[in-house]
Amino acid sequence: MPTYEYKREDGTTFEVIQKMSDDPLTTCPETGQKVKRIISGGGGVVYKGDGFYVTDYKNGGRSNGSAKPESSDSKPAKGSG
Repeated sequence: MPTYEYKREDGTTFEVIQKMSDDPLTTCPETGQKVKRIISGGGGVVYKGDGFYVTDYKNGGRSNGSAKPESSDSKPAKGSG
């Protein structure tokens, strides 16, 4: 269930875990003040584990099983550039 942030009349804020289908609160359950739901930037992206770089680009986009050693003919020719 998502967490929604509300702002009380006095300017203080609090968070409530609600179902998406629940109606927004109109009063604070603790103080009884009128409240307005704040549209926040969201939770953002959470990366877990060793990281995006290590799992997806460790071998230049190739999977571990298909990594080929570089051959000597992949070097630029003399006099170019």
